[in-house]
Amino acid sequence: MKTRHPLLAMRIVMALALALPLTPLAARESTALGVAGVTEGQLTADYWIARQTQADQPIMDRQAINAQNVRLMREDDSMHDLGATPDTLDGNQVRDWIENFAQLPQSSVYDEEGKPVDPARLQAIADNRWLDGIAASQATRFGMVVRRADLRAFPTTLRVFRSNDDTDIDRFQESAVFPGTPLVVAHESGDHQWWFVITPRYAAWIRKAFVAIGSRDEVLGYAGKAPYRIITGADVHTVFTREQPALSQLKLDMGVRVPVLADWPADTPVNGQHPYSSHVIELPVRLPDGSLAFAPALLQKHADSSADYLALTPANIIRQAFKFLGERYGWGHAYEGRDCSGFVAEVYRSMGVQMPRNTSDQGVSPAFPKRVFQEADDSAERSRAARESRVGDLVYIPGHVMLVIGSIDGDPWVIHDTTGISYHRADGSMARVPLNAVSVTPLMPLQFDDTHTYAERMRSIVHMRPAPATQTAGKP
Repeated sequence: MKTRHPLLAMRIVMALALALPLTPLAARESTALGVAGVTEGQLTADYWIARQTQADQPIMDRQAINAQNVRLMREDDSMHDLGATPDTLDGNQVRDWIENFAQLPQSSVYDEEGKPVDPARLQAIADNRWLDGIAASQATRFGMVVRRADLRAFPTTLRVFRSNDDTDIDRFQESAVFPGTPLVVAHESGDHQWWFVITPRYAAWIRKAFVAIGSRDEVLGYAGKAPYRIITGADVHTVFTREQPALSQLKLDMGVRVPVLADWPADTPVNGQHPYSSHVIELPVRLPDGSLAFAPALLQKHADSSADYLALTPANIIRQAFKFLGERYGWGHAYEGRDCSGFVAEVYRSMGVQMPRNTSDQGVSPAFPKRVFQEADDSAERSRAARESRVGDLVYIPGHVMLVIGSIDGDPWVIHDTTGISYHRADGSMARVPLNAVSVTPLMPLQFDDTHTYAERMRSIVHMRPAPATQTAGKP
């Protein structure tokens, strides 16, 4: 396991206007939209797609993407190859995973009502990890997620915040997993309501009620079933059904792959409904004894899904990203949304590209071609690299990632899931704008703090394109 918390380091301060006299933002500091420099037209995917000369030209074909995914699983320590999990888990390894994963806050934290959380309550939550209950060895158990579920730092639903006026960044929220996600169960909490699990992209605590236990073959074989549908929309749900409540209006996030029961008899109802206007898909369910089974559900044919992964093209990258525009920011996938690294990962997942969970891993992954910045790289060099970025490139600064969607007058623009932005006004003062949403902004004016721009704090630019034969840490 690598970095704990998702990206977006605490209320990241971003910038939207620049003190440079030639910057168009300085001339258009005030707009009807309330975000300097952004016009109504720039809030559409078509605007940015039209600016591309080869919008539908594939950046990588399926073979190259598959090879990159294999390399990611093999070379990136933040990923977990569940197929390589031994039949027996060592107790010391399990204890290591849990103890090194999360520590209790050392300073005061507050609940959703702004009240301080008693340290004794925090200690009880930590004790619920039941470290003394870890066996010296245990048979490996495989499971599957049956509905969208939170991954937590500790086995608790308590949400905690670092200030009494913040209910956005829950310090116990880690990530989310989706129906069909395979996992390995490593340990059970003391109250028997939680499992510490290993998923392909993350390890954390999950409520047992959202997991069904199956055999290794059942769990790992689900992802390979065909034919299938890829969820390509931002907000897709199965059809409502009274007959199978567990599969009624089940949320399926962008990039989720679901098997299709292509041989389902045309005249046979699915959960009381004729299937002719929907795809009959197969989803995991949790039986009363906690075991895994599979059942049919309906996905409307007009719902935003595809018979295969979308082609990795500039147009599709832009189009997929803009489906989230305006969605509420959700740290660790809270609020049924996503955060900055979750946002870019789901956009790329709809095109078959797998990514690590956190920005700290995404921006340095050995699987991706990238430009990594060193201390010796000055502002001019960093600015040059930013202006040379192309559609689909991912720009990483400490705790945050942005997706390049094009350029205007040579300066790159990005779409990103952010809590807020800051910029220097024409008079040099700092303006701050809370956004808390997937937003479109120019890149070059963004201020990381009062004295540094985002470009000056860039750690890397990841290029989702074929890797060169040889790749150094510095140059792409």
